[in-house]
Amino acid sequence: MRIHLIAVGGSAMHNLAIALHKKGIQVTGSDDEIFEPAKSHLEKYGLLPATDEWDVNRITPDLDAVILGMHARLDNPELKRSQELSLRIYSYPEYLYEQTKNKTRVVIAGSHGKTTITAMILHVLKYNNKKFDYLAGAALEGFETSLKLSDDAPVAIFEGDEYLASALDKRPKFLLYKPDIALISGVAWDHVNVFPTYRSYVEQFENFVRQIPQGGSLIFCDADEEVKKLVPFAKSRVKTFGYELPDNYVENGVTYLKNSSGTTRLEVFGRHNLLNLSGAKQVCMLLGLSEKEFNQGIASFKGAARRLQLISRNEECNVYWDFAHSPSKLSATIEAVKEQFPHRTLVACMELHTFSSLTKEFLKEYKGTMDNADVSKVYFNPHVLEHKKLPTISAEEVKNFFGGNIEVYTDTDALVTSLRNISWKNTNLLMMSSGNFNGIDMKRLVEDLKVG
Repeated sequence: MRIHLIAVGGSAMHNLAIALHKKGIQVTGSDDEIFEPAKSHLEKYGLLPATDEWDVNRITPDLDAVILGMHARLDNPELKRSQELSLRIYSYPEYLYEQTKNKTRVVIAGSHGKTTITAMILHVLKYNNKKFDYLAGAALEGFETSLKLSDDAPVAIFEGDEYLASALDKRPKFLLYKPDIALISGVAWDHVNVFPTYRSYVEQFENFVRQIPQGGSLIFCDADEEVKKLVPFAKSRVKTFGYELPDNYVENGVTYLKNSSGTTRLEVFGRHNLLNLSGAKQVCMLLGLSEKEFNQGIASFKGAARRLQLISRNEECNVYWDFAHSPSKLSATIEAVKEQFPHRTLVACMELHTFSSLTKEFLKEYKGTMDNADVSKVYFNPHVLEHKKLPTISAEEVKNFFGGNIEVYTDTDALVTSLRNISWKNTNLLMMSSGNFNGIDMKRLVEDLKVG
């Protein structure tokens, strides 16, 4: 087979190119810009395009399929050429379904927690030597790529994103995977550029639940009131399983899980992560694992990349790097660190980076979300607003939206300088962003703060 990927430099797309290459499929790709780590990953497998440009000559009648990445626009010249030749065009979630339609598909959905739950499941299955295909939304320790497709795995675990599949397909990606087992971790309004009202956002999850087939399973967070409202939308013969916070205790900054055979020492912590663990456990047990097998596997799970990732620590300070950017994620992450280290000062820094977080209509949702931190700092780059073609916002407006004693920065150097002026004795630092604070070097920051 010959398959061409338009916008191959995307996170999921470049991993898909590698997965198809490993299956023996002839793969080509194109993009107008490819950044690290995608560039190095593609180059390793001989899949890096010779030039960063769109080239209609790459689109030929003998292609078996074209896969369209979500960052390619409707006026993309390669897409137009593919349409002229009447080639079969897939979005990447649509193609993943085609590759796994004869397997048991597990789809992890939710406004928050889905990456961690997916990573937990994959870690435990691997620990227990099970065969599985997967798609995860972050780099995972012990896995070379964040996507795998095979011919012999009986199960496929997909992280189900609610964002749109492609420029041609305006359905949320998680609607294309058609789960046999579905999990919903939580619902909190996000992606306001696509779902301008909370109601339009929730409707996507209702549709997700409706498509679970009779005989399938819905696992849901029983601690989330919005998720519980979705359960009645399931078909009559769909089996439903609620999950709650497991029995646990914290001792000397370490969380222990209580279970029927004793206790399990965990590498992760926080109410949010413990709820994620309960959901992951329910999935693994539906896939045939025992409680003992799950507990043995989860004990060594250290988290997905940038999900409360421990960057550095000494006797007085821990530095964490987290993907939190939406209001619910922000609150949960701050709460987790504060609960784990109640006697340490918490300095929390977050970046407004996504379309939603830089929209005035949505910024009001952040009111009070950083109140649990002892020192709260918010950063945004005015150039990002220009790039996204959004109205300007002022530092004072951001401060008013968040409320409390928020410090607002629009310059990375000024933010770093403010951090250097803090005494890090008995104090933790939490950095939160879906971006990178305009190129901040976390390793160098840790060295500057002398907390390595």
